[in-house]
Amino acid sequence: MVCDRCIKVVQEELQKLGYRIKSIELGKIELIEPHQINKNELEHSLAKEGFELLDDSNSRMINEIKSIIINQVHYNEDSNPPQENLSQILEKEIGRDYSYISNLFSTIEGRTIEKFIIQQKVEKVKELLKYRELTINEIAFELNYSSPQYLSTQFKQITGLRPSQFRNMLESSRKQLDKV
Repeated sequence: MVCDRCIKVVQEELQKLGYRIKSIELGKIELIEPHQINKNELEHSLAKEGFELLDDSNSRMINEIKSIIINQVHYNEDSNPPQENLSQILEKEIGRDYSYISNLFSTIEGRTIEKFIIQQKVEKVKELLKYRELTINEIAFELNYSSPQYLSTQFKQITGLRPSQFRNMLESSRKQLDKV
């Protein structure tokens, strides 16, 4: 689960099946009576909605790593630069050494944590460019880039476009209100 809508869908599916939820958050569910789970029924119900049940500890850890990164990049409303870097946050949240976390992630995902973070940041940049409320400089500051040029370099590596080209492309595809 990587967004609030995902949580809502999973919560609804669990309630349809009669499970009582103790807590639910991105990538993690705690049931009041976990011993009463019909695993096949639960897997089938979640699969219909595009989710899978992660049962082994490595898969759960990878999912938790992704959830932490997504929360930090997309939903962290603190406008001040973070006091800790993401590797420190991951170590604290996961409870394991960063080198272990990083190696496990790379082995299972086939990409590094850093590449995953960059991909998430680029998606956030796209979202912010789409709304046209912030300049490239402001976006770079908000996402803790060292400079707007570094943001542009990473953005172009992933998308093939500079942020300004992406923004212009979005604008050219929009119709003016009087033309609709």
